[in-house]
Amino acid sequence: MKKIQIINGPNLNLLGGREPAIYGCRGFDSYLEHLRTSFPDDDIRYFQSNSEGALIDKIHEVGFTIDGIVLNAGGYTHTSVALRDAIKAVDTPVIEVHISNVHAREEFRHKSMISAVCKGVIAGFGLDSYRLAIEAFE
Repeated sequence: MKKIQIINGPNLNLLGGREPAIYGCRGFDSYLEHLRTSFPDDDIRYFQSNSEGALIDKIHEVGFTIDGIVLNAGGYTHTSVALRDAIKAVDTPVIEVHISNVHAREEFRHKSMISAVCKGVIAGFGLDSYRLAIEAFE
């Protein structure tokens, strides 16, 4: 059984209502149940915070004891050296995910501070980006 930690950053608690043209109409809680049903042999854990420090604390907490981290750092993707350093400091591989294709959006979203220290990046497949990331750990 693989232990996978999904970590969602700022504003992702608003999925299902926030900018549905970009992020879709489905909330993450219902999608999480779908993931758990789709991967019954995996222990899929979930954490969301709007606080950069809480995201770093969670990476530190799980980053030496689980098999993989699926991280959607939200807006911190483009600004946080501290998140980059946290990812680099732990043993667990991290896959960066984005619901939208960030490269088809505003220019400031084209640069990720964390991509270079992640195992890979998946973007633009809606909530399915999370499923693809989990499959990458299989």
